Amino acid sequence: MTEERPLRIGEVAERAGTTVRTVRYYEEVGLLPGSEDRGVGQHRSYSEADVERLREILQLRELLNLSLDELRGLVEAEEARAAIRERYRSTTDASERERLLVEAAGHLDRLLGLVRVRRGALEELEGRLAERRERVAERLAEIRPAVARTRR
Repeated sequence: MTEERPLRIGEVAERAGTTVRTVRYYEEVGLLPGSEDRGVGQHRSYSEADVERLREILQLRELLNLSLDELRGLVEAEEARAAIRERYRSTTDASERERLLVEAAGHLDRLLGLVRVRRGALEELEGRLAERRERVAERLAEIRPAVARTRR
C-alpha cells in the first residue's frame, strides 16, 4: 500500500473541474473539511478523499440545483452514513445493526425525497415546454401552406 501525497488546493480544483476560489469558499462554508490545523502562511493540503467529496458536492449542486444549505445537509447526511457504515462493520450485534440500518435508511430517504422533488419540477417544466412546442408546430402547419403559396 502506497501513502498518498498531499494535494495542493490548485490540484484539487483542477481534478474536480472547478476553481480554487470555489474550493476555498466550500471550505469556508463547511462543505469541505477546513485546514484549521495548518500554520499561518502554510499551504492547504488535501487528500484524494477530499477531491472525491468535492466532485460529489459539485455533481449534486449541478444535477439538483441545490442551495448551499441543502448541500450542507446532504454532506452532513453522507458523513453520518459513513459513520454508520463504520459502526455497522465493527459490530455483530443484530439489534445494533438493525438500528444502524434504520438510521441509514432515514438519511437515504432524505436524499431520495430531494431528488424526487427536483425530478417532479423538471417533469413539470418538460410538460410545459412540450405543450409550447406542440403549439408552435401547429402554428407552423397552419402557416406553411400560406407561405408556400406566396413563394410561387
